[in-house]
Amino acid sequence: MNCVYQKAIAKKLISFMLVICLIGMPEIKGYAQEGAPVSISAPSAILMEASTGTVIYEQNADASCSPASITKIMTMLLIFEALDRGDIKLEDEVMTSAHAQSMGGSQVFLEEGEMQTVDTMIKCIAVASGNDAAVAMAEFIAGSEEEFVSRMNEKAAQLGMQGTHFEDCCGLTDSDNHYTTARDVATMSRELITRHPAVFNYTMIWMEDITHNTARGSSTFTLSSTNKLLKQYQWTTGLKTGSTSKAKYCLSATARKDEIDLIAVVMTAPDYKVRFSDAATLLNYGYSVSALYKDENKDALPRLLVEGGVEEDAGLVYQEGFSYLDVKGNDLNAVEKVLNLPGSTRAPVEAGEKAGEAVYRLNGETIGTVPILFSESVAKAVYKDYVLKVLAYFLL
Repeated sequence: MNCVYQKAIAKKLISFMLVICLIGMPEIKGYAQEGAPVSISAPSAILMEASTGTVIYEQNADASCSPASITKIMTMLLIFEALDRGDIKLEDEVMTSAHAQSMGGSQVFLEEGEMQTVDTMIKCIAVASGNDAAVAMAEFIAGSEEEFVSRMNEKAAQLGMQGTHFEDCCGLTDSDNHYTTARDVATMSRELITRHPAVFNYTMIWMEDITHNTARGSSTFTLSSTNKLLKQYQWTTGLKTGSTSKAKYCLSATARKDEIDLIAVVMTAPDYKVRFSDAATLLNYGYSVSALYKDENKDALPRLLVEGGVEEDAGLVYQEGFSYLDVKGNDLNAVEKVLNLPGSTRAPVEAGEKAGEAVYRLNGETIGTVPILFSESVAKAVYKDYVLKVLAYFLL
């Protein structure tokens, strides 16, 4: 009897231990998420609409990855910011240093002392992914690649790219301290294409010749785009590829269809064909479910009564336009805009100060707001101002 009892206890104990082991085991996941609307081969990806920043699809988007030449998206962002500030001009000539010439990997074979315009250097970076051109531009803007990389990391922090750190400006390094995520790549891609759409003048080039002028004479070099989607996907507008043995194959692809700009980021794909096919799959899915509502807010706003001011009222202006991405099949003609403004305000008011907001609603729910600002300042009236108002009333 005791033997039977002991066997029963042993069976229960073994069963209990098996349950504990199963609970403690990590979940095994494939790359295709259960119930996902699309199936891709790359382990990490994200699909984002550019104007709103809405994420339409993501898969392990915060996984840390080596970015390879996708790094150059941030390099191009800082270049275009320098152009906007007037620090550099497209026609400025950039000299290639020995350090820039020494870059391996993808390059356009610039020689030490060779001069190329900023415009040509951007083509070399955007089209042919030239590491030598990227370093030459970094040195031209910041004085050294190290200082430029420091600025890249500062910009990443400003954009909230918490999963990113750069060690060089071209992505050639295999350092473990040079990393990013699919989400962060989409973030910097969005910043580049929305703030600096002129980048498309470069990223849509399939092939173009440049001229090397060196001590050995002149020679022609053909830039060929590394982004095969330019020929494979009709709505492609850019943006950047990347590949190293560590990073495998990466891509940030941008496309525009029906006035909707999408960004598809594919990281750590197993081969170069997969990164393009995965990006096309994501883009096709995005366009199949997306509808974009846009209000540029160009309509005239009423003037707001100002009590106790040197002027009786003040002008108003929208802070910005409004965009809303719908992926649920809603009728966007049903979007309503309501102005939420007070009947009056008291002086003083400052230009740029918030006066109210425009509220957008769809099917009874608020989908967004846009601040309404004072377009002019109104000082508080003093005794002299009231006297002048009275005199003006009787003299008119």
